[in-house]
Amino acid sequence: MSPSLNSPRVAIIGGGPAGLMAAEALAQQGVQVDVYDAMPSVGRKFLMAGKGGMNITHSESLEPFLLRYGARRQQIAPLLDAFGPDALRAWLHGLGVETFVGSSGRVFPTDMKAAPMLRAWLHRLREAGVRFHMRHKWTGWETASDADDGHAAAYGLRFETPDGVQIASCDAVVFALGGASWPRLGSDAAWVPLMNAREVPVTPLRPANCGFDADWSPYLRERFAGQPVKSVAITLIDVDNIVHNRQGEILLTETGLEGSLIYALSAAIRERILADGDVTITLDLAPGLTLERVVAEVTRPRGSRSMSTHLHGRIGISGVKLALLHEILSKEAFADTNRLAHAIKALPVRLTGARPIAEAISTAGGIPFEALDTHLMIEHLPGAFCAGEMLDWEAPTGGYLLTACFASGLVAGRGALAYLKARGASA
Repeated sequence: MSPSLNSPRVAIIGGGPAGLMAAEALAQQGVQVDVYDAMPSVGRKFLMAGKGGMNITHSESLEPFLLRYGARRQQIAPLLDAFGPDALRAWLHGLGVETFVGSSGRVFPTDMKAAPMLRAWLHRLREAGVRFHMRHKWTGWETASDADDGHAAAYGLRFETPDGVQIASCDAVVFALGGASWPRLGSDAAWVPLMNAREVPVTPLRPANCGFDADWSPYLRERFAGQPVKSVAITLIDVDNIVHNRQGEILLTETGLEGSLIYALSAAIRERILADGDVTITLDLAPGLTLERVVAEVTRPRGSRSMSTHLHGRIGISGVKLALLHEILSKEAFADTNRLAHAIKALPVRLTGARPIAEAISTAGGIPFEALDTHLMIEHLPGAFCAGEMLDWEAPTGGYLLTACFASGLVAGRGALAYLKARGASA
């Protein structure tokens, strides 16, 4: 359904997955949709996230899927009811993008790329009449009567553009401006003071899916930074005294630790550091072996062999794992085979802080759901909706972030449509 000259007008501010999904929901119903983005093109962070393989969602059943959203799973649940992982895959197939499930349960496009999907999507949106305005940075609000096109509408929006300040009017607006991670791609959180100016509450933004600092020695940084630590398990006690234990892979960096396993526990690690100033996690460097087996192997007489050779031959401990043992343990502890064996199964690593938010994959915090209605409309700003990473939720990598961004965009777009119809402004 193409928009007419008299169609209601909705502004979408932010051209990521949430904003584009809101645009599609509205354009399909004949609404005139204008997408504004500060960058030269839309979907920049989306494309960057897909460079290593576009993990679009996850194949696990809905109940464990929802648990990935932690304290916000009750608020995310109705969004996924509207557009969950299965619906997302079906939508992709409708774009001509086939998907497959990887060995980890993650779902990928068959070509593993984000760009073809985005191109097909933008083509469909343009065919539906969506207009795109690039290099338009939202800088605040104006009264609708200030709009330079004379359109009688609910909101006037101010943009900085290469041609100077421009004012646009709209009957409703969907904000999908992202969080504060990867600011060079457009998510710079410049919207926070603008929302505060309209008395919209914003929970402080914090890094999520991020690395953490540890006080490594120069030797460890210089010799082992950038090396993966594979087949390792982490145990952590969170601020609610709940014990978390997960197995996977981490990456040793110049400043500390990161990687998929760290990201999965980043919320719990971050909150412990905020509460206590630091946190000590324990690494199990031999998760496939019991403590009894490790003790038996490590304390076994080694003859003239060095301890390093002994550990490598008996339980496969070498390289970066061996370096971590030397880093954490004193010489006396390393020489004590019983203490060494116990350390292999529970090596304490002190983490002192999260990496800067600009380095994080995503952010926690944002506009709380308590300030929104069930359609994601700001309660005291009728006709203004929010979606995506602007909202106060977080999830680990693995497709959970993107799925909720898509879903929230669809719900916000449908909410804007319902708002227009209630005001008698339907297409």
